[in-house]
Amino acid sequence: MNGCSRRFDQSGLEILSAAECHKLLGSVRVGRLLFTSAALPTVRLVNFVVDADTIVFATADADRYRAAERGDVVAFEVDDIDLDEHGGWTVTAVGHLSVVDADEFEDLLQTLPRRPWPPDRERHLIRLGIESLDGRRLVAWVQRHEDPRQDELH
Repeated sequence: MNGCSRRFDQSGLEILSAAECHKLLGSVRVGRLLFTSAALPTVRLVNFVVDADTIVFATADADRYRAAERGDVVAFEVDDIDLDEHGGWTVTAVGHLSVVDADEFEDLLQTLPRRPWPPDRERHLIRLGIESLDGRRLVAWVQRHEDPRQDELH
């Protein structure tokens, strides 16, 4: 990507393309699921896999399962931060949760990490259909244009 095609938001963060967001989403193993539980915002770490335009994870948690049964709209965030270099990126996916059908369960279960974080109990597979994908990258000043505001969205 050359410097002319980079876009920056008002904060000076590089705006990532959907393709770059999707690539970065698949480059990490752990993300944060943001959903509602008892009418309050809740964040949970989950290990996951990207399956085409969906995110799949296993859960034994009743709150996450109920959210999937209802088809709740949720957010899912992944990131990578380099504190020493003052760089990093974040990608957020938004979409509806659903419970994975029984006929897909075994095939998808094989793609998930072999050792789930919580003790092995009854597990349900949950799918997040990606409807919106957004990302930002903190780029070192020497890699940016002289004035990143020149590339702001018009």
